[in-house]
Parts: sequence; C-alpha cells; structure tokens
Amino acid sequence: MPVSEQTWVLHETAGQVAYITLNRPEALNALTPGQRDRVIALLADASADPDVRAVVLTGTGRGFCAGADLRGGAGSGAGERVAGDVARTLRLGAQRLVAAVLDCEKPVLAAVNGTAAGLGAHLALACDLVLAAESARFIEVFVRRGLVPDGGGAYLLPRLVGPRRAKELMFFGDALSAADAERLGLVNRVVADGELDKTAREWAARLAAGPTRALALTKQLVNASLDSDRATAFAAEAAAQEINMTTEDAQEGVRSFVRRTDPEYRGR
Repeated sequence: MPVSEQTWVLHETAGQVAYITLNRPEALNALTPGQRDRVIALLADASADPDVRAVVLTGTGRGFCAGADLRGGAGSGAGERVAGDVARTLRLGAQRLVAAVLDCEKPVLAAVNGTAAGLGAHLALACDLVLAAESARFIEVFVRRGLVPDGGGAYLLPRLVGPRRAKELMFFGDALSAADAERLGLVNRVVADGELDKTAREWAARLAAGPTRALALTKQLVNASLDSDRATAFAAEAAAQEINMTTEDAQEGVRSFVRRTDPEYRGR
C-alpha cells in the first residue's frame, strides 16, 4: 500500500478486540484495492492471533463503505480487457474480501455508521452481527449502473431475507433505511448515531469475554447450514462439539456449571 494510503484503514486492538476502521470519509470510504487487501490481511491476522477474540468493522464520516472505488480503477482494470479479466478481478478482489469476513475465526461485528452501498453493503451483511446508526442506509446500487450484483450479494441476501425480498432490493436499487433493514432482518439493532460506537464496544466486549473457539465453531456451523442437508449438518455439529470439548473454555464452562459459578473464559 502506498504511503499516502496507509491511513485509509485504521487498526487498533483494545480489550482483546480488533477495531478495523475504513478512513476515507471524503469518498464515503469507497474501497481501493490497497484498502481491500489491508482489511483482508487484518482479518487473517485476527484469526491467527489468540489475543484477539472479536473484531469490529466500521467507517469514519457519513459512509460505512460506498463499495469499490470505480473511479480509481478498483473494478475496471487498465488497458485492453480480455475474456476472463472481470471474473478474475472479482474472484481476487470483492469475493476474497467477503470470504475473509465469512471465514474469520473470530466473531465480526459491523458498526454501520452511514451509507453501505454495493460491495459496502455486502461487506456489512457478511459480518456475524450488524449494528446500524439511525442515519445508515443500505443500497443495492448495482442495477443503477447496469451491473450484476457482485461481492457475494446474490449469495448473502436471499439467505438473509429470502429470494423475493432479495430480488426487490436488487431489481430496484432503492435505498433501505436502517429501520427497514432491521425489520427485514438485515440488521440486529438500530441505535442513535451518537450511541453507535458505545454500543459496538459493549457488544464486542461481550463477544471477547465469550468462549472464543466455541463461537468460531458455531459461526462455521451456521454459515454452512443453509448449504447442507440434514445428515451433513448433524455430522458437522457432532464433529464441532467433539473438537470444542478439547478446549480449556469448554472444560471451564462445565466446571462452572457444576460449581454454580460464573465461567471465566480465556479464549483457549
């Protein structure tokens, strides 16, 4: 990432929570390739770091993320385009970003502070939990540009709201208010703009105090559930529980239940 872009993604770890903040407010946090790759790398780091037990993804200014920075060439490429270029760009770019959120081994909380459009909307919807400020909006903007939804949108949306609602959002490209997003099940909770950061930190602290490996395995089971038949899902559940029972947190949970004390999970 060029020196001029290094501040476009802010990162800090506090209280065992990794905070990833898109910081290009003048562009509503539209993602450049460098920003995108930085977020992917930070999510991978969070997965591998035992001292990180939750992740918060948010933005500065009026936008959470306005999608890919098409003006900067993030989605268009340069020079003459040949067959396969677009698919390759998506596979290595937007799809890799959304997959990084879905595959992160720590719970990822989106704190949507403003407009989430296109890839930005899908980035939020890929997160495990979504908090939205009252002023936030979600826009399936692709149809306005004559484009097919990408960044996993046609995979994520029907699983969250069903195919008919997904088609309505994608066919018309209308802005969806935070309240309507909550009503449809796209958002866990809507809070006042001034309360978003406080609420996100409270939720993240609760996640970070939880049994981290159990949460990771639960995330994997839920994310795979809609693509699995019952036999496969049950087998995966049994295997996950088998793995989880080898963790210190699971043993602490059982001990605390027997002793009738509050468990103290260490993420191990």
